[in-house]
Amino acid sequence: MTRPPLPPFDTSSAESKVRMAENAWNSRNPDVVTAAYTETSQWRNRSEILSGHSEIHAFLTRKWASEHQYRLIKELWATAGNRIAVRFAYESCDLAGNWTRSYGNENWEFAADGRMARRIASINDLTITPEQRLFFWPQGPRPEDHPSLSDLGL
Repeated sequence: MTRPPLPPFDTSSAESKVRMAENAWNSRNPDVVTAAYTETSQWRNRSEILSGHSEIHAFLTRKWASEHQYRLIKELWATAGNRIAVRFAYESCDLAGNWTRSYGNENWEFAADGRMARRIASINDLTITPEQRLFFWPQGPRPEDHPSLSDLGL
């Protein structure tokens, strides 16, 4: 099984890989997202260290149980060989109705089959009001004509 585009990445294939990852995460489906990682994928997400499909799947299940109305935009920052760096922002609402915009950077390393073998994420949260929200598309992939992070000045 392969998950094209495959490394080594150029700018175009890296941008495609980033958009595919964004679309998968916006599905909020742990089965879809977990499949994009190797069985032994290593993660650092905030203060959590995860390893392998079962830990990744459990993390994503917990994440989306508490982050409602989740909407994510990713943007390519750099690429070299089998590595991609992205920046991202997502908005979500907790069970009490409080909104957050989370900003971050991720460093990705891919296996030859195109699945992610390593993900290192640094994330900061900003409490926002409903009026400060910027991501308003229906649940699922971001529409092609929706502004990017750069377009939004984020």
